[in-house]
Amino acid sequence: MMPEEVTGEAIEKLFQRLSRDAEKGRYHLNPDRVFTDNLLRGLFVNEQRYGYMACPCRLATGNKPEDLDLICPCDYRDADIVEYGACYCGLYVSEKIFKGEQKLAPVPERRLPSEKRAVQQDAYKKVLVDGGFATARHKYPVWRCKVCGYLCARDSPPEKCPVCGVDKERFEPFA
Repeated sequence: MMPEEVTGEAIEKLFQRLSRDAEKGRYHLNPDRVFTDNLLRGLFVNEQRYGYMACPCRLATGNKPEDLDLICPCDYRDADIVEYGACYCGLYVSEKIFKGEQKLAPVPERRLPSEKRAVQQDAYKKVLVDGGFATARHKYPVWRCKVCGYLCARDSPPEKCPVCGVDKERFEPFA
């Protein structure tokens, strides 16, 4: 099977789809269309190559279980946007960057090296099997949206609630 050509039309369709999805989740695609289109081209190529849209700024293995954390949108997107205003590759950006109120700056890599990820996955599995969910829930704090009740387990609340859209100030720690 021949890979599909990455045409301008294909990039535009992918842009429209990801843009719709991003906006539903209260995210934004990078407003620099040349930059964004190059990232989308990389996602398109990776989807053809691997069967999934691996982040174009990271080295995918082609082994989906090993790459799950970097399938776009990657596991690190939310934390990167909260801390730096954009995800690692710069495809997803905060409202401030989208509106031009903040400049896009480099985002350091959060992904652990493969050997450390394997150790972490083994530890998670052990906690889930031996200790049950009650032990596993202490890995990250849980945040609750006071407006709609949305819960998320991560280092800090999202900039905006993906359900109702309120700002992070409306979140509280959930016990």
